[in-house]
Amino acid sequence: MPSTPSTHREVRLAAVPDGLPRPEHFTVAQVPTPRPGPGEILVRNRAFLVFAALLRTMIGAAAAGLPGVRPGEPLPGPAIGEVVTAPDGSGFEPGDLVGHDLGWREYATVPVDGCRPLGNSLADPVAHLSQGWTAYGALTRAVDVRPGDTVLVTGAAGAVGSLAGQIARLLGAGRVIGTTGSAEKADRLTTELGYDAAVVRGAGPVAKQLTDGAPDGIDVLLDTVGGEQLQAAVAVARPHARFVLVGALSAQLAAEGLGISAPVELDLVPVVLKRIHLHGFNAADHPDMLGEWTERFGGWLREGRIQFPHVRLPGIDRAPEAFQQVTDGRHIGAVIVELQQRE
Repeated sequence: MPSTPSTHREVRLAAVPDGLPRPEHFTVAQVPTPRPGPGEILVRNRAFLVFAALLRTMIGAAAAGLPGVRPGEPLPGPAIGEVVTAPDGSGFEPGDLVGHDLGWREYATVPVDGCRPLGNSLADPVAHLSQGWTAYGALTRAVDVRPGDTVLVTGAAGAVGSLAGQIARLLGAGRVIGTTGSAEKADRLTTELGYDAAVVRGAGPVAKQLTDGAPDGIDVLLDTVGGEQLQAAVAVARPHARFVLVGALSAQLAAEGLGISAPVELDLVPVVLKRIHLHGFNAADHPDMLGEWTERFGGWLREGRIQFPHVRLPGIDRAPEAFQQVTDGRHIGAVIVELQQRE
């Protein structure tokens, strides 16, 4: 392992945003490299995930199990890295690849119980930052996709949705439909990522497009958006449809507001008459599922049966830009910042 530098860089919240964060709400600070205390592991980060729900932490609220952040503090987030030093008896050794939640910095001191060993289960370590385990858990633990189901995924081009359609197909879905924000993304969903049809937000009433894409209705909804798209899903749901709600991008990516409230008006008459099942889901409630997902994900990747859509931006200085690209919806799949080793 290379020697540990005396200083490192971390991305801090510069000011609480009053809407969607912009690059000026972040600062990249050069600070002393942290020194591990008792029961802590020093990790050199290799990459971290940038995702929309992090907005909640920037206004002091918890998000996806991450604590709120105040101005001047570094941002948290899923990361992978290499162990530099570890306490005796911890089970970790220098050079081990680990996952943890202290991204947005080059080095991190992480409690032993906050690190998880990653080993070589995935050929590309960055794939450990996939949010596919949320989609996998939602479709196996919350709604249980059945052979022949018609599955709708909202926000299908996002980090969760771009894998959800592929996973639904691998679990036996007969037809998979996604919603997205542009015709270009819709084309990629249907030509590259296993979707049979795509609904383009803003290209006409969502409910009408859904009726065209699923004339017999939908059996399963994996919803990352809420809002109008959830309303439309109720309208086209088949009797006994199963809905799993995993996100609220309609609020998190709204130009106004703080992304902490996502009100939606649902017509309860069809919900009751169709006996629609609504299930809120958080993958963190199923820690045992992560190993199962990683094994299946790795197998599917090796067999060429699934893709991991993502973009990598090199260097921690790109992190503020990366967040803006996420909120702008510029990419399909996950957005990851790769950290380059400094000599």
